[in-house]
Amino acid sequence: MRLLVCTTLLGFVLSAGVALQIQCYQCEEFQPNDCSAPEFIVNCTVNVQDMCQKEVMVTNAGTQYRKSCASSAACLIASSGYQQFCTGKLNSVCISCCNTPLCNGPKQKKRPNSSVAPASQLHGSLLLLSLLLANLLT
Repeated sequence: MRLLVCTTLLGFVLSAGVALQIQCYQCEEFQPNDCSAPEFIVNCTVNVQDMCQKEVMVTNAGTQYRKSCASSAACLIASSGYQQFCTGKLNSVCISCCNTPLCNGPKQKKRPNSSVAPASQLHGSLLLLSLLLANLLT
């Protein structure tokens, strides 16, 4: 039974032809602008860097930004570790993670609801399937 479930889930993921690669904005050094111009767009490493990360630091010189691709584990650990420093005041550091293309760019205007599932739900579903498959194989 386990093998049948694993084979079925693996077949679903492979038949969907899903290679998890997203694009993110990336500026490796802190910048005074928000690094959201087209020249900062990069392709993240397929199936490794599955999230975009944004760091916002408030200094005497103003707000500084650093953006990159990241693995979900590394990004979530970093963001939770800095949560106490994310005050929005002087010397504040905020790290956020997201998993849709170019989501670490400027804030998007809200779109009307659609009957199509957003990409973040698809990525979340695929992550859940991968975790379930890994759990079944162990």
